[in-house]
Amino acid sequence: MMRIIPALGILIAASALSFLVVTTNGPTDPHRIKLGLDLAGGTELVYQADTSNITTDKQGALNSLREVIDKRVNVFGVAEPLVQLEKSSAVAGEVQDRLIVELPGVTDVQAAVDALGKTPLLEFKLIEGTTGEGNPIYQPTELTGRYLKNAELQFGNGQGSSLANQPVVVLTFTDEGGKLFEKITSEHVGKQLAIFLDGEVISSPVIQEAIPGGTATITGSFTPTEGRDVVRNLNFGALPVPIELVSSGAVGSTLGASAVEAGILASIWGFALVALFMIFWYRLPGLIATLALVVYVIITIAIIKFLPVTLTASGIAALILSIGMAVDANVLIFERMKEELHAGKDPHEAATIGFSRAWSAIRDGHFTMIISSIILFWMGTSLVQGFALVFGLGVIVSLFTAITITQMLLKTILPEKQSRVWSFLLSSGFHTK
Repeated sequence: MMRIIPALGILIAASALSFLVVTTNGPTDPHRIKLGLDLAGGTELVYQADTSNITTDKQGALNSLREVIDKRVNVFGVAEPLVQLEKSSAVAGEVQDRLIVELPGVTDVQAAVDALGKTPLLEFKLIEGTTGEGNPIYQPTELTGRYLKNAELQFGNGQGSSLANQPVVVLTFTDEGGKLFEKITSEHVGKQLAIFLDGEVISSPVIQEAIPGGTATITGSFTPTEGRDVVRNLNFGALPVPIELVSSGAVGSTLGASAVEAGILASIWGFALVALFMIFWYRLPGLIATLALVVYVIITIAIIKFLPVTLTASGIAALILSIGMAVDANVLIFERMKEELHAGKDPHEAATIGFSRAWSAIRDGHFTMIISSIILFWMGTSLVQGFALVFGLGVIVSLFTAITITQMLLKTILPEKQSRVWSFLLSSGFHTK
């Protein structure tokens, strides 16, 4: 009787979790399954980052770029965006830094570009002189929008001053940016420091002295409306490096719906065929394994929903594959059980020994797959990462269901003594005893 209680607890918990999974998948539910760009439809924008003027901490600048664009996308309310960095090889073999922006649900490419908006590029350059044609010669500095903490619109004061009541933009840098700004101004007193916004000079003040404190003032000829726009755009995110849109594409919602339908159908067929094989070949243990497989699917879907994991087509493929892998541990266990039964052990004792003998092989096999998933996720592109994440989660869940749930359910119903009926139910393949 005591063995039935844990089994009932598992079944009740699985039923409750199943109910939760089914009832939290409405179109406005925050815990619905989140579909990736290839399934939900949407837009992909690919930007190329120009890091030619970055001499130190190039990766830090690129990370800041990703964070700025991510903030910009979120401000405009695009659902479930994905913003990531990626390296690609040019025709001549040169490695290019690219920014991939995926916007699920946005199928109008132009609308996606407009939603992302024009994010300003803020740069500070020293004027080193002029050319023969009278054009200024600019020397880039490391100070860019990457180091901007926030921008604020103020109005100049002072009676008789040319800045009286004129809008000015006050920039506040991060601690690192403040130190860099102070260093630049202290080493170039007497020179002009041009402030560029989107490639245009908006102010070129002369450095009178070192400026500590991490603040700078832009005194361009702004109207109040223009000043507000500059402040708003800078606070939304000034780019640390220039970017250029190199490609864009849309994935239709019809194609995404077809992929989802095909993935669901393949999952059902995969589950059904695995279940039929297990029941046909392993009989009662196969039926228990199928029940454990149902629990496995419920737990995996719950993790995908509530973690949450953005499900892509490659993720569905990983889920289908993991269904087959989930029964691998059960096969090892049942084969070990069969050996013990042939050696004359009673069913309950055969199950205990079988699980014990199969554990090392199950552990090593699953840990190997988990390590492979981690490496794929760490080194792969977004397509590979989607597969690796779902497959890795599936392997972890299958390890739990095989060792815990299958064992508990099987030991609950197995008798202490062997009989002709139990001999048939615990046989496998074409054997009848």
